[in-house]
Formats: sequence, structure tokens, C-alpha cells
Amino acid sequence: MTRRRWIADSWTATTASLTGEQAEHLVRVLRAAPGQVYDVVAGGFLHRAEIVSVRGASASQPAEVLFTLHEELESDSALPLHLLLAIFKFDHMEWAIEKATELGVSRITPVLARRTEKHLAHAATKRAERWRRIALEASKQSRRTTIPEIGDPVALKDALSETTSPVRILLSETEQTSTIADALKQHDSTPAAALTHALAIGPEGGWTQDEMALFTQDGWQPVTLGPRILRAETAAIAAIAILSSHLA
Repeated sequence: MTRRRWIADSWTATTASLTGEQAEHLVRVLRAAPGQVYDVVAGGFLHRAEIVSVRGASASQPAEVLFTLHEELESDSALPLHLLLAIFKFDHMEWAIEKATELGVSRITPVLARRTEKHLAHAATKRAERWRRIALEASKQSRRTTIPEIGDPVALKDALSETTSPVRILLSETEQTSTIADALKQHDSTPAAALTHALAIGPEGGWTQDEMALFTQDGWQPVTLGPRILRAETAAIAAIAILSSHLA
């Protein structure tokens, strides 16, 4: 039977603890007790872990569950993929972040594009913490050992300057022939899994000409997913799935 997996809030070489909402759920819903065994991710490593103490929440302190870490377990690593995701309607974007996390991306940068709606751009910074919580829950659900890093929203120029991946792929509505597979062939001399990759997904309405020029100057390869016009969140998941088949 597969054991439930938790991601530790703090840890040492031999112990790990859950606090706050995770601990409260474990205490109140799952009836945590010393001696129970779970899988716990601590510092990016997966361990078999045994509960040694349980403290319920009180007015003066939060709930806490303390584990002893036992042997390290085999686990999958994150995809070497940095997703630059232009900000679009929040409910759709949250779905994209959840699914991108499940598919294994290692980093997500929310991008303030020219065509990002103004009210979304103004509210985006306050949403970043919610996006991180979504990524945490999706990481636990999909049994990841790492949580993707989600930065604060930034302008496209800043996002590009912070991207160091040697393979840079841009989904473009104007590109008609070059595919993701074609873009990867340019790096055939190096195994795909040995390189970090960046993937940029535009907002509703696409990137502006000025933004496309920035991508071109920065060495991004425009690609197409085919003749159909996809919603941003659909395009993101389709592209990640294609890339994962090359990076796994």
C-alpha cells in the first residue's frame, strides 16, 4: 500500500516536523499518533519517517507533528524546466500552475506581459503566495520530492534577464513550421536531460511585436503546437508534456 507523503516545514539530519495546516490536518483528520509511518520529504530528499510526538493547536502555539527520519527512499527528480507563464485569468492560471507542478516543472515565473489585463497585473503580487500554496498541495498530491520555485510577478524584460537556460523555447502563434522537437534538435550533441530548458507561454491575445523582438534578441526559438489556437493553460500543459517526453 502506498504511504501518504508529506513535505516537511523544517528538518535536521535525523528529524522533520510539520506545522500549521499540514500538522492540523494530520492531527485532527488522520488522527496522528506516535509510531505511525509516513513518507516525508525533507530538504528535497524522500525518507521513510515515523511519528515520535504530536502536539495539537492551542491559543499560544500551532499544531506540530515531529518525525524521526529513517532510510532515504528512491524518488524522481524534477524536470529541468523553467516555465515563464504570462499572467492571465487567475482561475485558469491556477489550474495551469497546479498541472505544471504535477508534470514536474522545477520553476515558474509569472510574467507581466503587455496584454495582461490591468486589473490582473495590479492584483498579481498578492496572488503569488496563493500560487505557492497550490504548488505545495499539487507537489504532495503528485508525490514530488521538490516544490517548484514560484517567483513574484515580474516584467518580461526582467524575466528574460534572469533566465539562464541554454535551451529557450517560445510558443508563438505566428510560427507555422518549427516544432518543439525541431528546437531540441539544435542541441542534439548534449543529452536533453543534461540541459536546463526554459519555456515561455504568452497571455490571451499573445505577445506583442515589441515583446517578440525581446525574445528574438535573447535567443529564444519560436515554435508551434500545430494549427489550432489553444487557450494559454492548454498550450502550457501540452508543451510541458511534449518536453517531458524528451527530458525524462
